[in-house]
Amino acid sequence: MTHGGSSPCFVRSSLKSSVTPQGEWNLTYLETIVASVVGQKIIWCFCPFAVEFLYCDLASLKSIQQFVQKFKKKKIPLHVLVNNAGVMMVPQRKTRDGFEEHFGLNYLGHFLLTNLLLDTMKESGSPGRSARVLTVSSATHYIGELNMDDLQGSRCYSPHSAYAQSKLALVLFTYHLQRLLAAQGSPVTANVVDPGVVNTDLYRHVFWGTRLMKKLFGWWLFKTPDEGAWTSVYAAVTPDLEGIGGRYLYNEKETKSLAVTYDLDLQRELWARSCQMTGITDVTQDTFSG
Repeated sequence: MTHGGSSPCFVRSSLKSSVTPQGEWNLTYLETIVASVVGQKIIWCFCPFAVEFLYCDLASLKSIQQFVQKFKKKKIPLHVLVNNAGVMMVPQRKTRDGFEEHFGLNYLGHFLLTNLLLDTMKESGSPGRSARVLTVSSATHYIGELNMDDLQGSRCYSPHSAYAQSKLALVLFTYHLQRLLAAQGSPVTANVVDPGVVNTDLYRHVFWGTRLMKKLFGWWLFKTPDEGAWTSVYAAVTPDLEGIGGRYLYNEKETKSLAVTYDLDLQRELWARSCQMTGITDVTQDTFSG
């Protein structure tokens, strides 16, 4: 599953590579896309096993919890989790739980989903074949600022700033997650993936001039959805990343993220606040003190 901003093409690319990303759909949109994928025989042509779509609304903590319960009841392994859902520059509005939508859906939803699935991933991974958490951020994180006193943007809301903050938070989260996993000796790794500028409907809420430019020159300036998906597919399957985490990957290569993302205190502070917001236990102190 992916969010609407990821486009059906990402689903197709992932199926071709035997990678199923996780995320959130509008249910009606999901049903339409599933019908489209099946109708084009994508599943049968490229996937040697059955593919099942499970609904999960990342803008709802309850929906995420229900999804995880359904998934765990299937008692199947989970080797790769791609956190790829997202909205961009939407008008100021809140999730079902009262969080600003960029922060709540783009970041907190993935934070909770990942944490609730970690036990399954730890059971699925093994020495020499680690399970992998891949979190999709973007170059927009380079201009992001994390305002710990106003994570919801309630004082002065800017769609662009809210989006950039959510992408910055994802990088901080992934780096701290990797530190926790490494300290626990876990057979799970966590990396950040930057797909680049991709021609999808994620841009439907941006300034009309930008949408016009995308329509006229997108074929030249933007990556295709398949090209944008490739770094995630690479990070999911390449032997070069076996046992390696805490990396920011762009075009299959490690790149430096914004300097502040390496701030361990900020990583810990955001993690602790996120645990409070989502109602899960913060194991940071026990992990690093034990």
